[in-house]
Amino acid sequence: MKLEILNPHGFCAGVKSALEKARRLAISGERIYCLHEIVHNEIVVAELKTRGFVFVEDLSEVPEGATVMFSAHGVSPAVRREAESRGLKIEDATCPFVARVHRAAADFHAGGLQVIVIGKPSHAEVKGILGEAPDAIVISSLEDADRLTFPDGDCGKVGVVSQTTMNADDVAEIATRLSKRFEIESVAEVCNATKERQDAVKAFDGDAILVLGSSNSSNTRRLRDVARCRSFRAGNIGELKALDLGGIGRLGVTGGASTPESFFGTALEFLKLKYDTIPL
Repeated sequence: MKLEILNPHGFCAGVKSALEKARRLAISGERIYCLHEIVHNEIVVAELKTRGFVFVEDLSEVPEGATVMFSAHGVSPAVRREAESRGLKIEDATCPFVARVHRAAADFHAGGLQVIVIGKPSHAEVKGILGEAPDAIVISSLEDADRLTFPDGDCGKVGVVSQTTMNADDVAEIATRLSKRFEIESVAEVCNATKERQDAVKAFDGDAILVLGSSNSSNTRRLRDVARCRSFRAGNIGELKALDLGGIGRLGVTGGASTPESFFGTALEFLKLKYDTIPL
């Protein structure tokens, strides 16, 4: 098997910043509560648990006066207000690119535009964005864009933003489709780290792609979506060992933006030993 490492890989700037902040906090020895997983990676979350982090899904689970960290995916203004009203000590690990999307959605809403969010309704990032524009509409596909209607008929200009970890091509196509139906003002795009990884996968012309990252990571799943060959995913060494990669001539290896380099290196060593890989 010939092995090709696709670049970039490893933590993006937003993930790196969030984890540096979390690890600094952990030095204090204080119990730190994090609202949702700080990033969607099981190895990262397990590490922080050993450092005293407690991950919760609702602020009601955080004791009065405790420290709460907001994940890299961001939170709604209502969540911030609730945390402040309860006297919680807030540490914000929101990715700067996500924060920019929040500001755009808030500005569109304040300017009287109907806000449309291209993303997955259940994703933590989208839930936070919706808090900036309570009447925003979430769409995920070209079909959603085609059937989009407004209760009061013509809504005038619409403001379009997107979840930062979507398929870059899908976001561009959906925004273009919307522009053919409505007058739009758009800042809909995925973050640079997401796009660069997707571009590298799309350019790979080998036999199969192995994406290293957790199953609940949106940017990891999108890397499999854009692959033009067979694709596999593994988020830990157990999942990697369970894969049958035999018979693959040329394997490309990449990782999601929240996948630790330590696991990336461990995975490459395993592939080298089991499949006698030859680096390209």
